[in-house]
Amino acid sequence: MEKFRPKPSATTNLANARHLIASLFAAFILVIGFVHGPIAQAAPAPVYPISGYFIYGSTSDATNSKKLTDIKSVGGDTVITFGSLLKPATLSTIPVACTISGVNCAKAAASGISVNRYFTYSDNSSWGAPALMCPRDKTVTSGSSVYTILVLPTSGSGCTSTNGVYDVVVISGGLGSISISLGKVATALGMKYYAGMPAPVKRTDVTYLPDLSYEATFSLFTDRFLQYQAKVNNVPGLAGFYHHTEMPLSDSPVWDSVLTIYDIQNAAIEEILPTRSAIVSPYIDTRKSAAARITIDQARQAVHNIANTSNGASLAIAVQDGMGTGKAGAFFGNESGNAVDQYASAIVGTGSWGSKYLAPNRDYFWAMAEGVEGTGVELWANLEGMAPATSQNPCENSLRGQTTTSRINRQLQQLGNTPGKVISFMWDPYFTCNGTYAPMLDRLKATSTTPVITDSIFYGNGNVLVTGHNLSGGTVQVKWTDAYGRVFDKTVASSSYNPSYGAQQGINPRLESVLAQLGSTTLGSGKYYMINVVNSYGVRNDAPYSDRG
Repeated sequence: MEKFRPKPSATTNLANARHLIASLFAAFILVIGFVHGPIAQAAPAPVYPISGYFIYGSTSDATNSKKLTDIKSVGGDTVITFGSLLKPATLSTIPVACTISGVNCAKAAASGISVNRYFTYSDNSSWGAPALMCPRDKTVTSGSSVYTILVLPTSGSGCTSTNGVYDVVVISGGLGSISISLGKVATALGMKYYAGMPAPVKRTDVTYLPDLSYEATFSLFTDRFLQYQAKVNNVPGLAGFYHHTEMPLSDSPVWDSVLTIYDIQNAAIEEILPTRSAIVSPYIDTRKSAAARITIDQARQAVHNIANTSNGASLAIAVQDGMGTGKAGAFFGNESGNAVDQYASAIVGTGSWGSKYLAPNRDYFWAMAEGVEGTGVELWANLEGMAPATSQNPCENSLRGQTTTSRINRQLQQLGNTPGKVISFMWDPYFTCNGTYAPMLDRLKATSTTPVITDSIFYGNGNVLVTGHNLSGGTVQVKWTDAYGRVFDKTVASSSYNPSYGAQQGINPRLESVLAQLGSTTLGSGKYYMINVVNSYGVRNDAPYSDRG
């Protein structure tokens, strides 16, 4: 089925076959309509197309329940938390309250054995007895703090090191558990929760790369983390895990150490919790001024390289769209000469979209869909739910600011039909802060019926298939130029509404479609055409849509 629709710049036999499938599908819908009359399909209750959010979790069930309920009220079904760092330490940096019979807890647990290195890990969760697997592992409660000490062999497997040398990890937490609480609440609400994975610290010499000098210990600690989750959090709400360490979508071998982390942890997920999946969220930087700017070809190869780290685990690559940081641009080809908006200009300066960015986000997502093709890995999108900060859009004390619903709608349509799911960074504070604008949570509810056009196909018979969200009923306006150079502007009643288009095509299941029957006409080769939709709620799309034949 049609996973994505490449443009002429990406012509392949597979792309042509998909286009034919889409054409046949639309023709089938038309035939059914002519023979049996219109197919009555009710539109689903309007919810915003973003279905997942990064959040800060709590150990409080009540706090987590309120947050997840709010997210569910605007159509979210997924929440994701960040992981914590496994940090190299010394005996002097072990928390002073962590003692066993008055002795430093790490020193006491390692009494009589040789220690290679000490580490600390803090995720504000109580690991305790369920995490203890070896005789030297300990747990200590001191007031409202719970410390769990793991003694890990540096050689061999099991609890005994073949070379007699061990590493000691001291895990600091409170009396509650963020991951257990979120797993429980997500289960109760029928939602999905992705827990953040451990990550190594960054190198001191190259500060953007992970320190793999303790790779073996990190790998073993990853195993123990997942084994602990399997014991205490094996609930339906725990959908999987999020890779905390991120990287740009670069195909440079410089980033191989990050791929190594994904490789290690995906293999561990597949071995220990094979029914769970993983998410990784790399970023793009398409600014022409950026020293490490990423071309479309590099992004295609880089996403393929990440997909190759799955090791059999179910993996989704949720690419950050760059609009919240000004690193990428949401514009159509015929808008390349238009001035960047006020938020992007705060990062790249004044000028046109085409002069500031290598290509539209749309082109990148088409290429990345090609990059994951055949790997068994899903392409998602991580829509940045904020905007570069200016004096007009503050959001609490964040370095980024509030954005607008129309800007997010533009970001959504630039993703096209390529991502299987759209998630967003991040719920708190960007969807909850109250500044120049009301909280985005409230604005999403108020504009939940706004149509968003994500893609279209202009067929040779004058029919135009329009896909997106909130498209039911109403009219479709199309402005186009035919093969003879004549310009047309026609508004017709939408027909053949299909709320299940995405699910039927094997793409984002929230995508819908309608058909605009313009009558016998042509589309000039390479000519842009514009589409607007007014749906059954009487609401018109607020993000202009254009495409090219």
